[in-house]
Amino acid sequence: MKSVDPIVSSASEPLSRRAFLARSAAASAFLLAPRHGVLGAEGGESPSERLNIAGIGVGGKGYDDLAAVESQNIVAMCDVHWGEATRRAVERWPDARRYQDYRVMLDEERDLDAVMIATPDHTHAVISMEAMRRGKHVYTEKPLTHTIREARILAETAAEQGVATQMGNQGQAEDGPRRLREMIWDGAIGPVREVHVWTDRPIWPQAIDRPTDEHPVPEELDWDLFLGPAPWRPYHPAYHPFAWRGWWDFGTGALGDIGCHSLDPVFRALKLGYPATVQAASSPINRETFPQSSMVTYEFPARDEMQPVVLTWYDGGLRPPRPRELDADARMGDSGTLYVGDRGMILNGRLYPDSLRDGYEAPAPSIPPSPGHYQEWLDACRGGPEPGSSFAWAGPLTESVLMGNVALRMNMRKELDCPILVWDADRKEFANLPEANEFLHKPYREGWAL
Repeated sequence: MKSVDPIVSSASEPLSRRAFLARSAAASAFLLAPRHGVLGAEGGESPSERLNIAGIGVGGKGYDDLAAVESQNIVAMCDVHWGEATRRAVERWPDARRYQDYRVMLDEERDLDAVMIATPDHTHAVISMEAMRRGKHVYTEKPLTHTIREARILAETAAEQGVATQMGNQGQAEDGPRRLREMIWDGAIGPVREVHVWTDRPIWPQAIDRPTDEHPVPEELDWDLFLGPAPWRPYHPAYHPFAWRGWWDFGTGALGDIGCHSLDPVFRALKLGYPATVQAASSPINRETFPQSSMVTYEFPARDEMQPVVLTWYDGGLRPPRPRELDADARMGDSGTLYVGDRGMILNGRLYPDSLRDGYEAPAPSIPPSPGHYQEWLDACRGGPEPGSSFAWAGPLTESVLMGNVALRMNMRKELDCPILVWDADRKEFANLPEANEFLHKPYREGWAL
């Protein structure tokens, strides 16, 4: 098998520049496979040739992302933990060279055209930025970043570098959200003044404290690389694998996990930009993990012909009151979206009340179909149209989503008195509570930076 053995780092201290250079030198000794250039390589081939793509984080969703583009050349894979979760990837793409440090991979894979990033939330920004600065096209799973400032910087850098980008927001390419937009723009329920969105998340532990018992670092895991820019803490299986989503240092909770999926259709249908205000209420929270349940309320100003709208998010088993207009057999479900207009409502894509639905004729489809979420990105890598969830769209969407998490943190600082945060869209900061701006970004551990 023509591959690079995983390059194991120390799990007891941050990576130094000297260690990083040593890794790069070590990696080069194992590169046995010939390189065949395509886009962006010296003597580049025709754009009709297959792209050279690498996956960074190839267990779970990262595996699915690579599988969706395996019509291309899957030339390299990077993961901090070459254990059971990555076994499928190794078996499916045995000739792909393997790495543990994405920086080493980007140094050594000179003919690489694009990368797909499916790591924990706290490392999305630093990895995406490194790849874009090297001129690589980038696909990054949702949420785009861990902080609001990171999302803005990634969107700006993507534009400056001229690379093709896409956030892992697969539903944006489906026909259902397109038809929903057309119904709302057609005035099916009249002006929309409120929207409610709820989810069955979290499905991982939250509202817990940091564990104190000790566990050895798994042999196949580089814990230092998993931590990346996050503050140092000892390894514990409460963080990795999967359960990292509920920890402030690593994840973005239920809102970050699902919000970029379920709020995306709302933002498109109602032509939303930044909210004017955001506030949050929740079950008790602590400094380590997100609360078990929360409710976040965004207020948006009028947009052109559209009225101001209030958007409310619910998680952890919370949901809005059941509207009286719903049929007796209508089910709101564990997850859903409810648009409330002056003439009626749309619950999970269905018009209510019955009298409105029976007499309504949907407009002819006018929004062009998508070739597919992943195909959009592949086409853009070859110079095609901008993808539907490029960083130009995904960056501002992620900023708005993550404002809800800032409001949750402010609850902690303000002893749960639910402050209303006022967003200054021109200055890109909260205008009424300067201390909230502390959470627009985060300090990085020494050795890590954008």
